[in-house]
Amino acid sequence: MTTSTSQQELFRFLEDRFACAQACTECARACALRASLVDPDGTEEQELLRRKGIMCAEVCDATCRVLSEDNHLDEAGIRVQLEWCRSVCLECAQVLDRHAGAEDAAKACRECAQACTDFMATLV
Repeated sequence: MTTSTSQQELFRFLEDRFACAQACTECARACALRASLVDPDGTEEQELLRRKGIMCAEVCDATCRVLSEDNHLDEAGIRVQLEWCRSVCLECAQVLDRHAGAEDAAKACRECAQACTDFMATLV
């Protein structure tokens, strides 16, 4: 492997890491906004939407922090965080799918889950 190749791999890794962090930020924003629109005294389904939205926003925010900061998590720790984020995003998207007007938030959740999956693939 040449120095040029290893630099290209490093740049690609950093770009993928940034793309994942950015997708997490977008998802956190969309879910927090959607959760804030739900009546806290609403139906059981609305309460589920609110809880899933808040959880997704918190997990995505934590994942973004892990990816953005120069923390000392090892690859296994990062992989666990990414898998947790991916799973929570997909669960949240399924709940959002059942609510009119939540399409953009569901899309942000799926895009975040895909970005987490893509970034996990770069961790070897």
